[in-house]
Amino acid sequence: MADLFVAEQTAQEPANRPLADRLRPKALDEIVGQDHLVGEDAPLMRMLAGGHLSSLILWGPPGCGKTTMARILANHTDLHFEQLSAIFSGEKELRSVFDAAKIRRQNGQGTLLFVDEIHRFNKSQQDAFLPVVEDGTIILIGATTENPSFELNAALLSRAQVYVLKRLDDAALEKLLVRAEGDTGKTLPLDDHARMTLKAMADGDGRYVLSMAEQLFAQGSSGEILDTEALLALVQRRAPLYDKGNEAHYNLISAFHKALRASDADGALYWMARMLAGGEDPDYILRRMTCVASEDISNADPHALPLVMAAWQAYERLGLPEGELAMAQACTYLACAPKSNASYMALKAAKQAAQDTGSLMPPKHAMNAPTKLMKQEGHSLGYQYDHDTPEGFSGQSYFPESLPRQVFYQPVERGFEREIKKRLEYWAKRRKG
Repeated sequence: MADLFVAEQTAQEPANRPLADRLRPKALDEIVGQDHLVGEDAPLMRMLAGGHLSSLILWGPPGCGKTTMARILANHTDLHFEQLSAIFSGEKELRSVFDAAKIRRQNGQGTLLFVDEIHRFNKSQQDAFLPVVEDGTIILIGATTENPSFELNAALLSRAQVYVLKRLDDAALEKLLVRAEGDTGKTLPLDDHARMTLKAMADGDGRYVLSMAEQLFAQGSSGEILDTEALLALVQRRAPLYDKGNEAHYNLISAFHKALRASDADGALYWMARMLAGGEDPDYILRRMTCVASEDISNADPHALPLVMAAWQAYERLGLPEGELAMAQACTYLACAPKSNASYMALKAAKQAAQDTGSLMPPKHAMNAPTKLMKQEGHSLGYQYDHDTPEGFSGQSYFPESLPRQVFYQPVERGFEREIKKRLEYWAKRRKG
């Protein structure tokens, strides 16, 4: 049946179909870059070999083959194929498809419904799928560029298997370019470095790299081989795949924070540059650097926090692009600073102790006694003014009287905290003495 479909499609193909559409794979083994799903003994191949297709969610970046995969899967079944885009469809269109599917089911035929950009449907629209998927009226294949865990209802996810498609790597994009050259009978007029640049510009998007190849083929046959500079002058550089509202936003800021924590200055600069190129608000990046200064550096380098705040102020005074220099200075300083999360861990421990101990009162010597009654109750009794002691340290405890002294803050042997640790150890000995 699949061969018949391909033959009918080929017979009806218009001569001016875009290159990306002409080269769309017609069998699973023609799909590039997704061997973990369609390679030998991979999940989708096993599913088809078993003769049973269940509802699926295909999650991956643009141009990685989600729609193509859904169409090929439909060709391997005897199900009626329906396709919707969540961008252009609403509850009315869904209801119409479901009603038609119910009639087909009564007549003994199932329906495979492919929904592109399924994450665009709201909660109530997603809920509408539940009964028809549950009773087998439709087999659902949904395609999404967003993390299904965040964008799709848990009930819908429980009724479908999620398969993750990868962005196309350099080898997969090269296969597409070779196919394009075979289809057109032409060689891309690019030197080796320019060819690599074209694939880098595609950023894992197979549809984009084929569109750019088609544009290059259309430039004529002057015989000129383009270098990278000529290529960039000819085709428009693709904007990075980055949406401040989607998961990529959180993935990149997470990589940035972790690179700073790992003292990887070059990696941190790379992710900061990626975010800036994608249009991220610099205030958001500076806010995260401020967090790093306190969470991951803290007293190991007390200058980190004021330096980030100064960089933030410099950015606000300078604006772009000069303000990025202050951001770069803060980024490299934080990455190269000694690291300690001792203050962060101390706060967590102190909050847990506060939660566990309830409403214990401070010790009497720590409370003020502005009234006669409070003096009679012993407030402030026994308080030692630390500045009156020879070393400015009385050693009195400031925990509740019924709570043994706790140790929350444990400085590390790095940076300035090494000196702080010596002080704390000295004071601990004085307390015991």
